[in-house]
Amino acid sequence: MTEQNSWLPPLVLLEDFGGEWNRYVEKVYEYFKQDFIDHKLVFRGRRLGLKRHPVSQGKEATFWHMTSEGNDEANRTPDLRRCERIRWPRPIIEWADAKGVKVWASIRNKEHRIHLWLESEDYLVVLADRGDYLLPWTAFLVTRDHTRRKLQKDYEACRNTGGLKS
Repeated sequence: MTEQNSWLPPLVLLEDFGGEWNRYVEKVYEYFKQDFIDHKLVFRGRRLGLKRHPVSQGKEATFWHMTSEGNDEANRTPDLRRCERIRWPRPIIEWADAKGVKVWASIRNKEHRIHLWLESEDYLVVLADRGDYLLPWTAFLVTRDHTRRKLQKDYEACRNTGGLKS
């Protein structure tokens, strides 16, 4: 973590739970619940809701999107890097106007999305735009160069058209 991102909480590490996956996931969920269920967030004047369904193992869909990967809702694969950073989406949303956070809107498959990319940490938060409100959609560590290039290209395209940006 860089000095300019000192507002980011520390990672939640599996090793701090003795490698006990179930205990770890419950703690990761506890942080998610604190940040997105117990605390009502606002992004640039718009409230954030939550994609609750499908509920799996007693946990909302958004939780699974922020801690696992895969297109099949019923068979997502846990992603340790996402779990470790479960405490990052909320502050990135709250600090969206901070230096180093790139913010832009895009449309993919008729879905309106807002991207918040903390480039120095290679971390992306995606919000789904539902008009009157936003849904935290997913968040993940950007690990591939082609993904970074694509994000940068999308950001530049939005900046050049005068869309939502940082």
